[in-house]
Amino acid sequence: MRFLRYTANARTALGILEGDTIAEITGDLFATWTRTGRQTPLAAARIEVPLIPPTFYAAGLNYVAHVKEVAESRGETPNFPPQADIGYRAVNALTAHDTDVVIPADAPDQVHYEGELVAIIGKTAKNVSEADALNHVFGYTIGNDVSERTWQRNDRTFFRAKNTDTFKPMGPWIETDLDLAAATTIIRVNGTETIRFPTNDMLYGIATFISRTSRYCTLVPGDVMWMGTDGTSPNLKHNDVVEIDITGLGTLRNRFVRAGA
Repeated sequence: MRFLRYTANARTALGILEGDTIAEITGDLFATWTRTGRQTPLAAARIEVPLIPPTFYAAGLNYVAHVKEVAESRGETPNFPPQADIGYRAVNALTAHDTDVVIPADAPDQVHYEGELVAIIGKTAKNVSEADALNHVFGYTIGNDVSERTWQRNDRTFFRAKNTDTFKPMGPWIETDLDLAAATTIIRVNGTETIRFPTNDMLYGIATFISRTSRYCTLVPGDVMWMGTDGTSPNLKHNDVVEIDITGLGTLRNRFVRAGA
């Protein structure tokens, strides 16, 4: 089932995507909801960010090729993380499918995409085992963890390198029935494929991240956990369009524009 937030006729609502039609629902997405009977063609709606999470978690280096390529770019030996480590991102940076990622006018030229699977927590999780962890996942969406690498290297925090407004596209919807074992992540820039990798080929899987995080931080419904990326991105330029496709889930598309260009 696919859930989404959308705006049509000056109203923002929750809905279920059924083919090319959105069936509006009301209530709590993670508890009890009902259909309102209203329907809207998908083509007549603006897709919004699927949800605003209470806490925005993000896995660190979590794919082999990404770890190697980052190390090579720095002239270093690859240093694989010995455990699943989690960080945070800022909700102000979230933006929706088919919206613009705005590169600040003073940003250097190393603006990169990171196409990521996003797990959405559906049930409160505290001290859960790996065996039980996926029972706390409501569904999945797609994220683009946009990064400005010069700022990332030189600033003491990620406040602007990772969390500038619009630097976190997420969407287009939440899929509850994703077959992770069969999923492939495909990234295109201006229609040309740049990266392809098995989505589930992670150093540490979703269950490991949820279990370890829940030892210290209570996960609640609506929290999101971005799972990292593989490969490396070219430097993105003004008017580049990035599409992140995860088979069985959908496509997240955003144009990159430089402020003042």
